[in-house]
Amino acid sequence: AMGIKISLLFVVLFGGAVAFVAQAFLTDRSSLNNRKRALICPSKLSATELSTLPEGISPFAKGLSKSLDVQGDFRRRAVQAIRNAASSGVELIEVEFPPLIGGGMSKSQFDDFDNVQELNKNRDWCIQCLPDLDPKPIWFILPDLKECELAKEEWTGSRFRGAATWTTIEAVTEFYSDGEYSKPWGASIASGLNSFLGGDKGDAGLLGDTRSMDELKEAPKIHLVCQPGNGGPMEDWINVEKIHTAAPDGTTTVVVNGALDKVRDGYYPPVFFPKLGATVDRFYRKFDAAFYLRPLTDKGRYGWLYRVYPEPWQVVLQTVGVRADGARYVADAVVHTSAERPGLAEAVRLLVEGARRLEAEGEAKAAAGPQE
Repeated sequence: AMGIKISLLFVVLFGGAVAFVAQAFLTDRSSLNNRKRALICPSKLSATELSTLPEGISPFAKGLSKSLDVQGDFRRRAVQAIRNAASSGVELIEVEFPPLIGGGMSKSQFDDFDNVQELNKNRDWCIQCLPDLDPKPIWFILPDLKECELAKEEWTGSRFRGAATWTTIEAVTEFYSDGEYSKPWGASIASGLNSFLGGDKGDAGLLGDTRSMDELKEAPKIHLVCQPGNGGPMEDWINVEKIHTAAPDGTTTVVVNGALDKVRDGYYPPVFFPKLGATVDRFYRKFDAAFYLRPLTDKGRYGWLYRVYPEPWQVVLQTVGVRADGARYVADAVVHTSAERPGLAEAVRLLVEGARRLEAEGEAKAAAGPQE
């Protein structure tokens, strides 16, 4: 809750200004499609060997975001990257991206949104991945029983229902290791209230309908875990480790938008959350990012930390360029690549340094005048 409040405060302070600038700069789709990309970092890689950023994600192109299926593009890239990682023997896979960008109700990190909207988008994104994701069988693991019930109500088609076993973090943890499920704070109170209000039936339906879960039978090749911990109980992260550790050898665990950076980067101090802290080096630092797209901003510069498995990590600066005819376009400049994941603070520093380097080069070129 505190994290959401801080995010909302950031939105109030900076979101309006960014949205105004973005709309003022770019509203014409024909201009936006003229994107330019440059690789300006020291590297042996050429631009063609790196995946380009998806279209419609720039803060300078909100109009374009609303006209594109951005999430569909994310899914296509992520599914292929997950396949590549799993076929290479990677068993702990992270997928991270902004779930609300794209479509008529597109929202960026600068817009106001709540955790329910975020969870619904992540749930729907995962469900639409299921038919194309391999190898199967897949266990589609939702945060709790109510989410599983709602998902079944929203998605009734056999194409999606039959592509995976739909279940919950609690159910899978108990299936693998009976009695090992780490209950969130207040879970016992909620369960007692549900039973009390249920009267003779003993179930008032507050926590969800157990019939919405599929039976856990055939051992999975993939656990697809939707948004554990992020915006929910931190015990979800603890239980995900228990699930993977107890699963049959060779099972791949894919965590989608689980905010694993929070776990790894000390958002929850180990002195106050020792059980979660114990999972960091033992488990969460071992995850490999298959598809990772994280917005970066500082000092008026905007860009992304980006990775598509098995490629290196990229820090990509986005700016607005102007052609000779006055048309504006979004320019992508790769200012850093590395085999190792940079920390978020380091990525922001690299973004700002890259922007300053480009600006200095532009000023020097302008001062030199036209070249014959």
